[in-house]
Amino acid sequence: MRVILADDSVLLREGLSRLLEDAGHEVVASVGDAAALLDAAGAHRPDVAVVDVRMPPTHTGEGLRAALEIRERLPDVAVLVLSQYVETTYAATLLGGRTEGLGYLLKDRVSEVADFLDSLGRVHAGGTVVDPEVVRRLLARTVRADPLSRLSPRETEVLRHLAQGYVNTAIAARLHVSLSTVEKHINAITDKLDLPRDPGYSRRVLAILRYLDA
Repeated sequence: MRVILADDSVLLREGLSRLLEDAGHEVVASVGDAAALLDAAGAHRPDVAVVDVRMPPTHTGEGLRAALEIRERLPDVAVLVLSQYVETTYAATLLGGRTEGLGYLLKDRVSEVADFLDSLGRVHAGGTVVDPEVVRRLLARTVRADPLSRLSPRETEVLRHLAQGYVNTAIAARLHVSLSTVEKHINAITDKLDLPRDPGYSRRVLAILRYLDA
């Protein structure tokens, strides 16, 4: 099969390239950020894209957003997410749509080369492969009826940056959006979390506390 690798770790990409080529597959592109992934997917139309979740420039959810875009723009391209993290908001969005030719595996749980190649082959054949830990986290998220689950992936990113202490202008710069867009996201966040409008409270602070308590 023809494969694109997208991960900001050069060593990991080189290792996967060697592994795939030794197994008889062709790595048609190896890239380190989401923009390059989208360009390569459009140019090469691979059979499978192996995608990390967190990549430059912000190292948040660029990879999964790119995976969602590939699924929409290039439905014949299978996607295997291979990550250190379970990003439940993005994973729920990704797995909530068409699941044929889709996988989500955790890097530290892929210990056998044969298992990885088998998962890649199943995704290429149109199957769905999801790490049991990803399933567990998604089910736990559903059972808790977490109010944060109402937020979109981008709103979750904005709230994460708020919790890290960034002001609006810094968030806009890190996410490469306008200041007004950040302000709209913050308003949407506080509305979706049903935070009180009492002038004695800071809805921004309450949203951060809700995030940290999740």
